Amino acid sequence: MKIGILALQGAFVEHAAILQGLGVEAPLVRLCRDLEGLDGLIVPGGESTTMSRLMMDFGLLDPIRERAGKGLPVMGTCAGMILMAREIQGFPAVLKGLALMDMSVRRNAFGSQVDSFEVDLEIPVLGQESYHAVFIRAPLIERVGEGVEILSRTAHGAVVAARQGKLLAVAFHPELTADPRVHRYFLDLVSPP
Repeated sequence: MKIGILALQGAFVEHAAILQGLGVEAPLVRLCRDLEGLDGLIVPGGESTTMSRLMMDFGLLDPIRERAGKGLPVMGTCAGMILMAREIQGFPAVLKGLALMDMSVRRNAFGSQVDSFEVDLEIPVLGQESYHAVFIRAPLIERVGEGVEILSRTAHGAVVAARQGKLLAVAFHPELTADPRVHRYFLDLVSPP
């Protein structure tokens, strides 16, 4: 299996390490040609406006959209989740996201960098054991469309994980933990067991 990681900015090295630990090839994607032959793609956490600008500059927005539209599984984490939403609250009008999932996302919903936190979440698709999630300047999902399945909420009811077909979005950073269950779940979407 070959899962590309968008490597323009953000926590792409950490995603690669987890995938490689799971025995998966994890090439870094910086140019359109890097999208060839991928079984899936991860859009990592980082700075969503910077990532948007760089995707526009490198001509990656449309090729990623086209491949996802033809069934390429995509996982977005934190900033990646923001970029996957059709509607982004507080996003500069001159920038564009991937607009892959029928949801509305609010950036920095939990506050600034100093408001970052860790919490145990119930994510039933990952099993009965709670998942220790790391939130850094995290977004949240304010609205989901009919085809979007909510996978997890915080104790206060904020939606922080969702799936639409083979598209997965999480507000936290699964690459910053030793628990590979979110990545395994994504791999199961790529190639069902």
